Amino acid sequence: MHRQRDARPRVRYVLGLMAGTSGDGIDAACVEVRGTGTAMRCALVLHHHRPYPAALRRRVLAMMAPAATSTEQLARLHAELGEAFGRVACEAIDWLPVAQRPTLVGLAGQTVCHLPGNARRRTVTLQLGDAARVAAQTGLVTVADFRQADVAVGGQGAPLVPWTDWVLFGRSRVARIVLNIGGIANLTWLPAGGGEEDVTAFDTGPGNMVIDALMRHVTAGRRQMDRDGRCAGRGRVLEGVLAMWLQHPYFRKRPPKSTGREIFGQPFVDGQLTFLKRASRSSDDWIATATALTARSVARACRRFLPLPRTAPGRSTSRACCELIVAGGGARNATLLSMLAAELPCVKVVSIDTFGIDAQAKEAMSFAMLAAARIDNVSACLPQVTGATARPLLGHVSVPASACR
Repeated sequence: MHRQRDARPRVRYVLGLMAGTSGDGIDAACVEVRGTGTAMRCALVLHHHRPYPAALRRRVLAMMAPAATSTEQLARLHAELGEAFGRVACEAIDWLPVAQRPTLVGLAGQTVCHLPGNARRRTVTLQLGDAARVAAQTGLVTVADFRQADVAVGGQGAPLVPWTDWVLFGRSRVARIVLNIGGIANLTWLPAGGGEEDVTAFDTGPGNMVIDALMRHVTAGRRQMDRDGRCAGRGRVLEGVLAMWLQHPYFRKRPPKSTGREIFGQPFVDGQLTFLKRASRSSDDWIATATALTARSVARACRRFLPLPRTAPGRSTSRACCELIVAGGGARNATLLSMLAAELPCVKVVSIDTFGIDAQAKEAMSFAMLAAARIDNVSACLPQVTGATARPLLGHVSVPASACR
């Protein structure tokens, strides 16, 4: 008698750890994963956020390029962040029932330098957070350094989540744009009925980065963000300043492209304070203008680089041409979402929460999925997105001592 083989995909739980370019803390997401590769089906089980202690956050932000630093400072922060990621992972695991305890960790690390290459120089990117320390603290195999294999074959190492976006939201009858608004904003275009090879993705420019830096400036560090977009909602957009900002060459550059604090970080903001002060004495106007920079740069990128209908901003349409699914901290900014809807009237703007995924958990969830793909020997690299010349396996594997003979 032959026993019938169970055709149901096996279930496993993977923990993703993410620290974004906003430098505000660590997100952990436990993900239920069924199946492998592009047949993977995922559900968020737990999201846990732990803010960086104030002193550690100051050190992280101070370390980010183009800051000058020493090798000793870099090495010590790499170790300290590894221990911080490990602690947050253990906290998340303690919240889970035994049946949902993860067997694998995906560690995004903390990006402190990202310099996309060109014809004259190679891409370099650096993420801190020692994966071996995470593996030691959790006792779990940990996959990290996802960007380096892509960079080694000519890619920019970013954005890395478009493959997971396609797994989560592809195969739809309607076209979708998945927009993550962290420190930097990045989008993934998923055409209706398209496959992996049809995915387009790139960084559009600043997300919360300029807004947060201005909030720290006007409050002398007491506030790190414009919660719910309240300040921006009270202010008016300084169109002259905004028009000047939108002349930045990054916005005209064609994909593949990625960016970070090196372009839109603290030096950018410091250089704009004089123009802002001349244009208005109201700090709410400054925040409104920074918020409009994010919304308008995203909208312009959508109209310039995606096959959307040519509709003038502010004009209504009777039917949405696609869905814009917003994730990241910016999804909580009501003023920013309102600006996006006004700039892209042909698009239906929805929060990723609608799909059962906490907006703040989405990036950590993606790195859990990337870790699963690495262990399954599935390449999650999309060369048309990063500019890579091949499809390598993404991520280096750290095995805890407890798993070694």
